[in-house]
Amino acid sequence: MKRILVVDDAATVRMYHRQILEKAGWQVDEAVNGVEALEKALLAPYDLYLVDVNMPKLDGIGLIREARKLLRFTPILALTTESQQAKRDEAKKNGAT
Repeated sequence: MKRILVVDDAATVRMYHRQILEKAGWQVDEAVNGVEALEKALLAPYDLYLVDVNMPKLDGIGLIREARKLLRFTPILALTTESQQAKRDEAKKNGAT
């Protein structure tokens, strides 16, 4: 079974993604910020990371930047409600898939 880590500070968003992904056959784990996500990734890497851009402690861009040092080829998808092209460009520049 493929493993995914959903990283978002909003519990309702994590629950929404969990419901969809589990129905699709994924094993879903959750983290509330980038720091917690990195800790979990160091224990056992995932097959996919679904990352919110705006979070406390370590935001999604910072998480992607740090994760790319450890997880060179693992897909990392960044999600945001922001419509600015600059945020998308920044996420890609730092290693978002």
